[in-house]
Amino acid sequence: MDIVPILSTLRRHKTTALLVVLEIALTCAIVCNAVFLISNRLERMKMPGGVAQHELIMVQAASIGQQADAKARAREDLALLRQIPGVTAAALVNEVPFTNSSWNTSIKLDPKQKLATLNATQYYGENLLQTFGTRLVAGRYFRDDEYMDFADIRNNEELQAKVGSIVITQGLAEKLWPGQSPLGRSIYLGDSSVRVIGVVAGLIRPSLFNGDASAQWSMVFPLRMDTGNASRYVLRSAPAERERVLAAAAAALRKADPHRVILDKKTLDELRDDFFQGDRSMAGLMLGVCVALLVVTALGIVGLGSFWVAQRRRTIGVRRALGATRGNILHYFQTENFLLATIGIALGMVLAYGINLFLMVHYELPRLPAFYLPVGAAVLWLIGQAAVLGPALRAAAVPPVVATRSV
Repeated sequence: MDIVPILSTLRRHKTTALLVVLEIALTCAIVCNAVFLISNRLERMKMPGGVAQHELIMVQAASIGQQADAKARAREDLALLRQIPGVTAAALVNEVPFTNSSWNTSIKLDPKQKLATLNATQYYGENLLQTFGTRLVAGRYFRDDEYMDFADIRNNEELQAKVGSIVITQGLAEKLWPGQSPLGRSIYLGDSSVRVIGVVAGLIRPSLFNGDASAQWSMVFPLRMDTGNASRYVLRSAPAERERVLAAAAAALRKADPHRVILDKKTLDELRDDFFQGDRSMAGLMLGVCVALLVVTALGIVGLGSFWVAQRRRTIGVRRALGATRGNILHYFQTENFLLATIGIALGMVLAYGINLFLMVHYELPRLPAFYLPVGAAVLWLIGQAAVLGPALRAAAVPPVVATRSV
């Protein structure tokens, strides 16, 4: 079909045509970025924890009043928890993945550095790695004789210097020494140095302290926690046993110390669900925005299409009287909509990158991948054609006799 008559008609209806173009452009720009944000949120929710997530439970407890011997209390608690049927491992730790509470520190590769190389999370707890179910990819775990009591070294720099070994994640190792083996290398924490003896495949930071890029920057120290410095007990069991073990663990801790308060008790799956609740809500909100915009755009096209058909009813009748078929009329309106959608999509693509650039600068989001634009264009073309189909069919049904009614 010759598009010159269509363009000529659109020039006589500039305001209406401009409204359709702007509506499609805004929808294209916002939907492309919204879908990209949804994709980012969904990918973030799949972030690996590096632990045996479906086998772990966490009980957080706190005692009221001063404890006589926090170290002895911790040993007795762990002994009780390990006796619970179904428990394969237990540890008292300073932090747990997906809890939004983390212990972090700056590290250097050279003690003479003025600025830190990066910031990483510090995990403490005897048998933490075995309880968490991390996967060792190089080196070894800690020996029993390497563990020290956190309470003893906490305010003692001389003892802190004796903590000579750590296990780090593969992500942290690759960041610090790209393409090299980290085993035997040293990391400096203030004036003290520790030597890497093992590397695990992954261990996520509890609160993603510096964003998603540093999610796997974790270190594990051979430090034994007591109930005066830690409150989180982590137990490992078969997935089907978790609920029973969780209830039994809370009951055992209360019985061992009647003055103890159970602050929280959850499976790690539940902790993860709570941790990513904001991402799920954001993805749902963005999805709702996308659907609403697409529906509004479709209704706008239907409304304007119906308006144009009513305005051009006599003109359509004249064309039918001059030999135009119903198919010609239908094709005319579909082509007209396609042209308007194409112009709107082109403007929308430019606007989409403008919005993405703003988000990159102010919210540190990644660049919008180019493939979102043609996919968005295809969706808008299809919606446009579907939306204009009803008005176009009504236009095609206009009989030739309409041309003579106002003569």
